[in-house]
Amino acid sequence: MMMGDDVENGNLGPYLDRPRTFPNMCSKPYTPLIFRILRGINVRVLVILLFLGFGYVFYIGASTSPIIVFVFSVCIVSFLLSIYLTKWVLSKDEGPPEMAQISEAIRDGAEGFFKTQYGTISKMALLLALVILSIYLFRNTTPQQESSGLGRATSACITVAAFLLGALCSGVAGYVGMWVSVRANVRVSSAARRSAREALLIAVRAGGFSALVVVGMAVIGIAILYATFYVWLGVHSPGSMKVTDLPLLLVGYGFGASFVALFAQLGGGIYTKAADVGADLVGKVEQGIPEDDPRNPAVIADLVGDNVGDCAARGADLFESIAAEIISAMILGGTMAQRCKIEDPSGFILFPLVVHSFDLVVSSIGILSIRGTRDSNVKVPLEDPMTILQKGYSVTIILAVLTFFGSTRWLLYTEQAPSAWLNFSLCGLVGIITAYVFVWITKYYTDYKHEPVRTLALSSSTGHGTNIIAGVSLGLESTALPVLVISVSIISAFWLGHTSGLVDKTGSPTGGLFGTAVATMGMLSTAAYILTMDMFGPIADNAGGIVEMSQQPDSVREITDVLDAVGNTTKATTKGFAIGSAALASFLLFSAYMDEVSSFAREPFKQVDIAIPEVFIGGLLGSMLIFLFSAWACAAVGRTAQEVVKEVRRQFIERPGIMDYKEKPDYGRCVAIVASASLREMIKPGALAIVSPIVVGFLFRVLGHYTGHPLLGAKVVAALLMFATVSGILMALFLNTAGGAWDNAKKFIETGALGGKGSESHKAAVTGDTVGDPFKDTAGPSLHVLIKMLATITLVMAPVFL
Repeated sequence: MMMGDDVENGNLGPYLDRPRTFPNMCSKPYTPLIFRILRGINVRVLVILLFLGFGYVFYIGASTSPIIVFVFSVCIVSFLLSIYLTKWVLSKDEGPPEMAQISEAIRDGAEGFFKTQYGTISKMALLLALVILSIYLFRNTTPQQESSGLGRATSACITVAAFLLGALCSGVAGYVGMWVSVRANVRVSSAARRSAREALLIAVRAGGFSALVVVGMAVIGIAILYATFYVWLGVHSPGSMKVTDLPLLLVGYGFGASFVALFAQLGGGIYTKAADVGADLVGKVEQGIPEDDPRNPAVIADLVGDNVGDCAARGADLFESIAAEIISAMILGGTMAQRCKIEDPSGFILFPLVVHSFDLVVSSIGILSIRGTRDSNVKVPLEDPMTILQKGYSVTIILAVLTFFGSTRWLLYTEQAPSAWLNFSLCGLVGIITAYVFVWITKYYTDYKHEPVRTLALSSSTGHGTNIIAGVSLGLESTALPVLVISVSIISAFWLGHTSGLVDKTGSPTGGLFGTAVATMGMLSTAAYILTMDMFGPIADNAGGIVEMSQQPDSVREITDVLDAVGNTTKATTKGFAIGSAALASFLLFSAYMDEVSSFAREPFKQVDIAIPEVFIGGLLGSMLIFLFSAWACAAVGRTAQEVVKEVRRQFIERPGIMDYKEKPDYGRCVAIVASASLREMIKPGALAIVSPIVVGFLFRVLGHYTGHPLLGAKVVAALLMFATVSGILMALFLNTAGGAWDNAKKFIETGALGGKGSESHKAAVTGDTVGDPFKDTAGPSLHVLIKMLATITLVMAPVFL
């Protein structure tokens, strides 16, 4: 898309001549306790503590492996780069006072909700930690733990500590995502008054800061935990735990991250979409006012929701995705190295950490490859923002391929199979190609430049019903290509690993599953840049809201509308990417679960026979869980949106001067409604996800005990996990793509097509968008988190099923 010279170069014209009203909701800013403590420490003392901390980290790293030292070094450099990006973004101006005032109100609402939401999540996490501690104190031990002298109490404390650390880091990742977005939004709005390219660059670099911190935290957190356990347990000393068994102790970390990510996604998704639906139905459809109009009482709640739903929740989500993938790949790498009697298995175990360290490097280069504004004296139309982002992604992809091949040659070369590293490099290439294809497929189905969304927009011209029918059919159709891509990638990666030449003591090939793990690493090898594109979306959306509320000229809103439309596509794209990676990661975790059950049961557990009635029932329950969870998530948005609709209608009736700018809406009331309702509504679907596999596994364990089938509980849970993964992937693809397509069909009409804003086609498209809102931002994103959480909870709770 090309924009005019006046838009690119900031020839904005006079402000609109009408009264301005702005919210006044600011209170004392919220800062998490850990940051308040750090800020209260004397600078010199803090420097000494940081020096000692770095010294400890590098000491345990050097005592473990040079690879760990490399990982630590890259993560620290990426944190320094993120600080540079933060300073660069914060150095930009916040624009006129009215913009700053609106931004402060959004910041206040987002930080207030974050404080309450994560306070609730932390209490639930502590309760679950006590449950895990109780289970591990009375569970059976594996032969490996017995031989290493690792008792039940030690194992319990390690698992609980890892769980709490994973939950804490996931929460911090969410806070980082929100912290930057509520500060960057107004700076993007202000930059749009001058140059579209500058606004784009600020949004990208703000997203890059969050991405580097989230991915760096996931990598360094697991590396520190691994190195600490390595040194503390005296791995490789006589009578101690083997290094190949060490990754199993990290499972709690992944479960903690999944637990927080699920509730963050549920609560944030309910908040943002209930406010959005309520604001659109009354504001756009009933009152005929523009999106983000300051007269809409729900507009601040809607803008707050972008930050708590799309930024905080997505940060925790991607943190959990990377943590789960790294841990599962480390487990499979250790298992394969043990079976193949590889002399030094550390390369296979630590390979995932190195891949994501290089992810930080190549993604940083991709982010920095997006250049600043052109010379303001040269009038050149703005290049399509999506093209600019794609160029950065292409740079990242190329570098990722090169570093991946180098990493495999460095860490996966072994004399037993000299060409194995090349096969695993190709597995990584399969994953990288899969990621790129997933991005392209999702973009095709959700970008209004392509036929599917334009066809959906055209269906709006014949009414609301045909728009809904077309959107549902588009979502259903969009599941086909991703499933085919996932299927081909799994088979290809498994075959490449299987033919790598690595064999066990019986001569059987053993590299198949690890090949799939390497493909998953390849898919996530550009995760930091993908998260950057994802964070770009809500920041641009917020910027557009601030521009509209502060009543800037139409030329400024034109810039933010273009960025917002691109942001919708990038958000949908990254959700598709997350679903694909969730599918591969869940396959790995399922394999790790079967190995764990085999260790505890001390007998082989390699197949799940769904012809057994109880096992088939487990599969049905798994599929049912996906549909019931999705229904409860969407219903939660619907109930909360009804409260918002009633409140907005009440204010328009009781305060008729709102429409003439003579009375100010009560923004705080809508914020309070969605905040309290979302916290209340997130409990039921979240509890369903946690309790279901535990209850099902325990009940069938009891049944198996009385019928003479000791592994029945584990088999039923395996079927539940298998069917839930398959159903969840398809459902998430449908929900995310349909919702994204409905949103961009509305955006396409708002560009002036099919009658433009206010037309009957536009009203039908708004209806479709409101239907799709809980699909794409609540149920869909929560589902792919649920899939991975089910896999990690079965790993942690495996003793309950035996």
